[in-house]
Amino acid sequence: MNAHADQIMLHALGKWLKTHAPHLGEPVAIRKFAAGQSNPSFLLECSHQSVVLRKKPDGELLASAHAVDREFRLIRALQPTAVPVPEAIALCDDNSVIGSMFYLMSYEPGDIFWDPALPEVTGEHRADYYYSLVGTLAQLHSVDYQALGLSDFGKPGNYYARQLSRWSAQYQASATDVIHDMDVLIQWLTANMPEDDGESCIIHGDYRLDNVIFHAGQSRIRAVLDWELATLGHPMADLAYYLMALRLPRIGEIKGLQGEDLSALGIPDESSLIAHYCQVRGVRHPEHWAFYLAFSFFRLAAILQGVYKRGLDGNASSERAVRMGKLVQPLANMGRSLTT
Repeated sequence: MNAHADQIMLHALGKWLKTHAPHLGEPVAIRKFAAGQSNPSFLLECSHQSVVLRKKPDGELLASAHAVDREFRLIRALQPTAVPVPEAIALCDDNSVIGSMFYLMSYEPGDIFWDPALPEVTGEHRADYYYSLVGTLAQLHSVDYQALGLSDFGKPGNYYARQLSRWSAQYQASATDVIHDMDVLIQWLTANMPEDDGESCIIHGDYRLDNVIFHAGQSRIRAVLDWELATLGHPMADLAYYLMALRLPRIGEIKGLQGEDLSALGIPDESSLIAHYCQVRGVRHPEHWAFYLAFSFFRLAAILQGVYKRGLDGNASSERAVRMGKLVQPLANMGRSLTT
């Protein structure tokens, strides 16, 4: 935004805050965070307290996309639990205030990391960060969502069957070339779908290193962010998606740990992290792990194929979209390698 637009937004927010969050004081300045979230986020500095404003993007949107009201509802519901989240302060569903729906949450300063090798952390402490990440995920999956009034937050049961159908259709709709590995992977996932085990919990949907804020200089998580894709689903969807980082290549915009010496880095291996997750939740080692992991590679490949197609159609940054498109084949190949 330019300075003039900033002033218009601050003026509109000032009037709204007087009624809905007077304890924050007068809005003084607003600055957009650089990180590329699909729901734009801003640091809103007020005379009494700085907060984060998270809003829907401008323009026409899909009906179910960018549901910041769902994010706000979930964050507020999770406040009394062991899951670290920002404080949900206020929701504005009146588009006339700043042009789209938004909510305010507490600003949580701390450390955000982008590289799973954690070069900013000494080797002796890296394991602590990894166990903290997996332990927090286990705490989320242990939350009694029915007790929090979230029984309608998603569809319980048959998560993988629904997800495979959805992402297969989306991939086929955005396919630009024949990717044999992707076709074989979809066939394998369809034929090897585990029976529904009845497990259902709140899942984050995009749980990864850079969506978490740590207390400064500590491995303790201060807040989990970016709940846009959260729903009710199968817990292994989150765990497998997060642990993909150990296998992803260190290429392009995706930084994984493929080919790295985890022991030398002081980073726990996959089996150790799964064991820690199971210990925190008090559950057995997951069956069908190869399926869960292969599905995660498939889902990410399908998402990136969609980004690539939107770039070709002129609806996304063409340069970034091309980089994303180049990752579909290797991701499909890695998913397929888990099926043998």
